[in-house]
Amino acid sequence: MKVLRQLFASCLVLGALAGSPAALAADAPAASAAKPPAKDLVLKGDAKCTSCHDESDEPKLLHIGKTKHGTLADGRTPSCTNCHGESDLHTNNPQKLKDRPATDRNFSKTSRLTAEEKSAACTTCHQGGKHMNWNTSAHANRDVGCTSCHQVHVAKDKVRDKRAQAEVCYTCHKQQRAETNRPSHHPIPEGKMTCSDCHNAHGSAGPKMLVKDTTNATCYTCHAEKRGPFVHNHQPVVEDCGNCHNPHGTTAEAMLKARQPFLCQQCHADASHPGNVPAIRANMPNAVSSNIGPGYAQARGCANCHTNVHGSNSPSNATSSGPFRFFR
Repeated sequence: MKVLRQLFASCLVLGALAGSPAALAADAPAASAAKPPAKDLVLKGDAKCTSCHDESDEPKLLHIGKTKHGTLADGRTPSCTNCHGESDLHTNNPQKLKDRPATDRNFSKTSRLTAEEKSAACTTCHQGGKHMNWNTSAHANRDVGCTSCHQVHVAKDKVRDKRAQAEVCYTCHKQQRAETNRPSHHPIPEGKMTCSDCHNAHGSAGPKMLVKDTTNATCYTCHAEKRGPFVHNHQPVVEDCGNCHNPHGTTAEAMLKARQPFLCQQCHADASHPGNVPAIRANMPNAVSSNIGPGYAQARGCANCHTNVHGSNSPSNATSSGPFRFFR
């Protein structure tokens, strides 16, 4: 009986020693050795986040590895904390993931950060080139942030896809959506061109955030034959293509703002016309007199005769009513 009591006392002493801090510290290396540290899955140093955020997340956060931000061979490639901050309150929290505080920099729709603060995570790296005018752009000045248009954790960002980009722009630019669906339009609905072919959404030195410094220079990127110089320059054309055309689309041919001859009459209403020459009127006795000729404009288009309205190299055949210009 005495032996049993001694054994029982020894067990109590050993149990107390095992529960002591010294004993727990001695067992810690063994526990850590049993559970290896988390490994990076996609980005360098992402183990801090990917230990919880895995393939089951929606949206698929790990798809960032399929984007430019997942190019490990590029030393500039950021990690999770470069964009979202260290977020210690988020990572070192025993609560369930959905109940934890948000990351230091949160890009969701419920985020309390301003558009400027959200964009700061991007402009830290994206400063030069096409992004150099971002801070003075209309988008930045109207509280539009980078994440308002771009998706980072997806394999294909919609605004970088020519066929899907316009739908992202139409989220705000609803008037332009309606215009591009009119009969005469640039081939945006057909997927042959998109908004960024003419506009730089990150800002530019030109008007309307155009990719070139002027409207005409932007149009000449494709319509080089309209550039000139010509012997006879049509002054409204030289000034701005938008005087006659709506580039997003209209119901008139060639994206004109109005049908012929009404578009031309906005400027040429009081101009003399060869139709008023007596010799011509003698051959058309029943013609209705008008300030642009004896009924020439009725159910007709000025471009039936003036085919080169953007400018012409034809000689000026002077008549009593003035020279003929912009002919073949």
